Amino acid sequence: MQFIDLQAQYKHLKKRIDARIQTVLDHGKYIMGPEVQEFEEQLSSYVGVKHSIGVANGTDALQLALMALGVKQGDAVFVPTFTFFASAEVVPLLGATPVFVDIDEYTYNICPVSLKSAIETTLKEGKLTPKIIMAVDLFGLPADYMSIKTIADKYGLKIIEDAAQGFGGSINGKRACSFGDIATTSFFPAKPLGCYGDGGAVFTNDDDLAALIRSLRVHGKGADKYDNVRIGLNSRLDTIQAAILIEKLNNFPWELEQRQKVSELYNEKLADQFHIPVVPEGYLSSWAQYTVQAKAGTRESHMAAYKDKGVPTMVYYGTNMHEQTAFKGLGYKSGDFPTAEKASKSVFSLPMHPYLL
Repeated sequence: MQFIDLQAQYKHLKKRIDARIQTVLDHGKYIMGPEVQEFEEQLSSYVGVKHSIGVANGTDALQLALMALGVKQGDAVFVPTFTFFASAEVVPLLGATPVFVDIDEYTYNICPVSLKSAIETTLKEGKLTPKIIMAVDLFGLPADYMSIKTIADKYGLKIIEDAAQGFGGSINGKRACSFGDIATTSFFPAKPLGCYGDGGAVFTNDDDLAALIRSLRVHGKGADKYDNVRIGLNSRLDTIQAAILIEKLNNFPWELEQRQKVSELYNEKLADQFHIPVVPEGYLSSWAQYTVQAKAGTRESHMAAYKDKGVPTMVYYGTNMHEQTAFKGLGYKSGDFPTAEKASKSVFSLPMHPYLL
């Protein structure tokens, strides 16, 4: 059994993907070829936003979002401590400071109560200027954007939706990557919508932000590639990856249905033994991971038992952001984020992909 079976997916889509790749090989436009724009247009239609901008990877997408919103030294960016390193990594690259926030006990997403407290503490200390809320759609479930938006409006902050794991999720029919001022996602192969290498995208309804991000992703170009009007990145989505993603996006609604069926079967079989994932009313998860906590026994004992049965398991995430060596200088200590620290010691994930059934 595979934790994520990319070979089964490729077998299912082989003729369509191979034909798309061959088309790129035939026309030879490997950088910013026509498939990039085609994919961006399809992304916008699927998500329901005006602008989708393909970039080199999900981490670049986050950095570009921060750059477009003018994040700089002295700014505070509020980030959940229980997430992948990239969510916080990009903040100090621009001279800003990540301010970590605890998570909700049931959804594992950023906790609005902890967020509000962190903002007020930052304002009281007066050392940093609150600027951005970096909300993460963890394990495929969108964060509580209604509460986050209320808090952002109260304190005059911008929202970035880190939907690296959230693509395909929704709240009351509104799809992930459409929340906040800017949203980002990753097309890393293991993500709900993944390519065969690295890739990512930035989403916004703001025309000016979209134009700025399109410039920033190509060395800050202006009217042409030799007129660079700002400092940017080299972060273009590869044409072959865009071609692959077109076919994967066409197949994605079916895959999402299959993921839902797998999650329902897991829920039915595991509810007595584990604390199964919570999906609030009106929410839809894209099930990037199916993550549980044991009601009895240790995480290690359950993972060992699954291993004996030939079932792979994974831990996301065993070390919180405030516990990472790179962020030791920020002064956080054990016990600062009790819910996240409990989760990091107890959760583990089971195989999740559309080809399990």
